[in-house]
Order: sequence, then C-alpha cells, then structure tokens
Amino acid sequence: MLLVACANDSSAVVEFQHHPTATFSLNPSSTSTLISTRTSTPSSVIGTGSPLILDLERVFQKLSFERMVHLTHSGVGDGMLFVVLQHGRVMLFEDDTDVDEAITFLDIVDRVNNSGNEEGLLSMAFPPDYQESGHFYVYYSASSPRRSVISRFSLGRAGHEPVNSVSEVIVLEVMQPFNNHNGGQLAFGPDGFLYIGLGDGGHRDDPQGNGQDTSTLLGAILRIDVSTLESDGSYTIPPDNPFADGAGGARAEIWAFGFRNPWRFSFDRETGELWVGDVGQNRYEEVNLIERGLNYGWNLMEGLHCFSESPIGSESGACQGLGLALPVIEYGRDHGCSVTGGHVYRGNRLP
Repeated sequence: MLLVACANDSSAVVEFQHHPTATFSLNPSSTSTLISTRTSTPSSVIGTGSPLILDLERVFQKLSFERMVHLTHSGVGDGMLFVVLQHGRVMLFEDDTDVDEAITFLDIVDRVNNSGNEEGLLSMAFPPDYQESGHFYVYYSASSPRRSVISRFSLGRAGHEPVNSVSEVIVLEVMQPFNNHNGGQLAFGPDGFLYIGLGDGGHRDDPQGNGQDTSTLLGAILRIDVSTLESDGSYTIPPDNPFADGAGGARAEIWAFGFRNPWRFSFDRETGELWVGDVGQNRYEEVNLIERGLNYGWNLMEGLHCFSESPIGSESGACQGLGLALPVIEYGRDHGCSVTGGHVYRGNRLP
C-alpha cells in the first residue's frame, strides 16, 4: 500500500482509490496538530476494489505548532521527535502521547526567508553516523539573492541540547528565479548518500525549461556524498551517478530529472526504492518510482499526458515516443488536492 497525503484548502478529509492495488489517503495541510491514520473499514473490503476509508486522529493532544512542514526522528532510538517549522525553527519533543512541552532544537529564523508560501525551512535529515558525529542537515530558503541552501549543523555528538547555529557548514546553494517550486526534501538513502529534491524554479509552465535541462540542478533529484565534508571540505559525487562525468554539460549531482516540484519523497525501507510525489500544475498530480538517470517528463508531460503549454506542443500526443519515464499513478486536480508526499506501508494495522 502507498499512502499519499495531499494539500487542500478544505478542512475535510478526502480519500481516493485510483488503482486496484493502491489506496490514497489525502489530508489537508491547514491542520496545526500532529495526526495519525486509522482504518474504519473491515479488512475484508481490502482488495475488492472498494476504497479503504481512513480516519485521522490527533496524536499529541497537548502540542500544536504553526506551519509544520516536516516530522522526523534521528534514527538513534532515543524516543524523540523533531518537527520542522517553516519560519525557521526545529522543535524537539518526546514521542509520548502525554507530552506537553517542546523545546527549540535549532533556531535559524535570522537566515531563513519564508516570504513566499513555498519558501522557508523545509526539511531536515540525519545521516547514518549521527550517533557518533552529531551532524544533521537542513534545507532552507534564503534571500539576497533568492536561493535554496543545504547546510550541515553539528552538536558535537548526538543529543538533545539546543544546537549552536554558528556550527553551520553550507554544503550547497542553488539560485532560485521565483519564490515557488522549491522542492525541499532531504533524505539519506540506503546507500548512505544524501538525496535532495529541487523544483523547476517556479512561476508556471516552467518558463526557463529547467525540468528538461540537465545543466541546471533545478527540476531534479540530486544525490551527493557528504561524508567527505570533514576531509575535503566539500561534498563529492558518487561515481555511479548517471552524469558523474559531466558529459554534455550535465550536472554530476543529478540522479533523475524532469520534475516540476518534488516536494516530498521517501524510501521503501524493505526494497530501498525511491518514491516521489511530484506536484502537478493545473490538471494532474503524479507519483513516480525513481530509477537512476531517467527523465520524468516535466514540462513535456503532466502526469500521463502531454502538457499543452510544453515547447513541443499540445495534447496531440507529441510527447509520446520521447523515452520519458511515466508516473506509477496519477490523479486529477478536479479532486482539489495537490500531492504532498507518501510512504510505502507494510504493516498490519492498515490491511
């Protein structure tokens, strides 16, 4: 089962089933509380083609936050959770339903630009060696000039005390032409490398053609090795990256390209497969299963369809036969929801 969340201006919970083997759970972004999902449909219904009806229930009754964009843990098994707030703070609290207090773990409000609705502190990730190194990584928007910043901060060792913001080491900066389509996801893959999601640079229709341009980092999923920051002072390129040799001016950091706004992605913990929710423009939302070096179509395609405003024309099928990677599933914007992420679920609680 692939559970996919969506953003919606409504306060209602929306549920879709778009494929006999994939059920989508869609919830609004307007909530300021942390919620979990439970099934309210007997498991005998599953696999019959009928939708699985999901309810949302509040997890931490005594906590609420404004503009939450990411929730994660460090992977060290200490029972603590980190919630990323768009304005520039990371809050830390105990994974206990009775918890009534969260402390500030990181405060970089002074360097975060959240003037645009899709700008701000957007994500954080902990490397496999966090227990020993105390390093972690964040993705945020900055101004003058407008850019996306991937930085490393350090505790010295894994812990719960507030982080000194002067420990910042800037890993990568990407200039942003507009204030939307920043992407924003960071995650370490099963291979230990850092994966970064970047949107096409913004506005509408991808006016600069970044999605199809491998000479820019925009509109792509990047894959870099940050383990060399201590020894070399900069990240390095994994030798098996598809454009590692830079042939034709392609950026060596690119793992896959052709994305509009890959706001969230996740790895299947069992198979290591990478799933991306790519936000559509006017008509179609899509979920992609990522493979090395493939072109996922934007702005030649939106979902499974030729994009009417693309450089090659219209809905006539001009985009067919170009060798573009198709999404696993799409759904129409007539549902009113933009895809905001998802996880492969292999448990028994939701059959």
